[in-house]
Amino acid sequence: MLNIADTLARWCRAARPFALATVVDVTGSTPLPVGTSVAVDHDGNAAGSISGGCVEGAVYELCRHVLREAGLPRRARFGPSGDDAFAVGLTCGGELDVFVQYVDPTAHAHLAAALTGVAGGRPAAVAQLVEGPGHLLGSTLSVLGDGHASSAGLADGPAGRAVAEEARALLRAGRGGRATVGGDAESCPEPLTVFVHVHAPRPRMLIFGAVDFAAALSETSRFLGYRVTVCDARPVFATPARFPHADEIVIDWPHRYLRRTEVDERTAVCVLTHDAKFDVPLLRLALDLPVGYIGAMGSRRTHEERLRLLREAGVSGGQLARLHSPIGLDLGARTPQETAVSITAEIIARANDATGLPLSRTTGPIHRPPRPGPVPAPGDRYRSPTPR
Repeated sequence: MLNIADTLARWCRAARPFALATVVDVTGSTPLPVGTSVAVDHDGNAAGSISGGCVEGAVYELCRHVLREAGLPRRARFGPSGDDAFAVGLTCGGELDVFVQYVDPTAHAHLAAALTGVAGGRPAAVAQLVEGPGHLLGSTLSVLGDGHASSAGLADGPAGRAVAEEARALLRAGRGGRATVGGDAESCPEPLTVFVHVHAPRPRMLIFGAVDFAAALSETSRFLGYRVTVCDARPVFATPARFPHADEIVIDWPHRYLRRTEVDERTAVCVLTHDAKFDVPLLRLALDLPVGYIGAMGSRRTHEERLRLLREAGVSGGQLARLHSPIGLDLGARTPQETAVSITAEIIARANDATGLPLSRTTGPIHRPPRPGPVPAPGDRYRSPTPR
């Protein structure tokens, strides 16, 4: 849904009804991920894509049917096209489950605010009820960045509160997906399956060390959607002119800045100083935090010496196992730009539990479902612990 937030926001503001088709489940290799949507209005205008072309025509007609009926949502599953060249199916061999619902913006007034916010870059989550009692199918609920929830079809009762809390948790974690709530007397007697679309604040890339490699890494990270901070204790090196792609430049001792800044499970920490007086206190602190990635630059000799110093500082073997050092994948990188690609490739592989091997040397699906991860507790943001 959020892939076409700007168009949907415009249609909502104009009170223009539309049919919304969303990929809510995939099996195997598919062109686009779960959460991708197509919308069709009464004039036949379409926005978005869910398959890169293979099943677009069939989904478009299904949307037109739902628009004519203006009634209950429909489900459709598309698999491999098989031997028939004219069959409707996916040429990539995967399967996708599509949920199609009728949306009347006057009955889903909260959507306009959420979609307008997303189109403007603000965080929001939108939950669609895709499995459950017939009278609730297609119900929507939105959560804005301040945590305020609004809904259509979900009463202000246990079920609505359970869906709102799930949407808030996924918004904090920065990832969408399917979730099941209810199924118990306290929340809701019947289990409800919702698909939560999330537009979260950009994840953080914390780069320590104002060196040439940091300049290249900040550019690559910005391209990948990170909010980039470059930190160095030396003001002569940490300047906006040297790091035009950084969102923030901090002049401070690295460990002191890390202690006072906010991080979460999507944060990447890259230590490029390869200087023990900076690295050891910084990594000792970073390895205590539930961040997504910690990497440190240096030769293998530097790495071994760094490990020795960290052990002497009381860092456990379990903590050291989280450290990616020497940083990056083995791409034969030499220039700062090549090294930045090597580092970000390792971060992407780590985030997706992937091997980093050439696809020609692996088997199984190319596209993997997002890796599940812990969701922070309500209202929780990670801060560095008090130093030992």
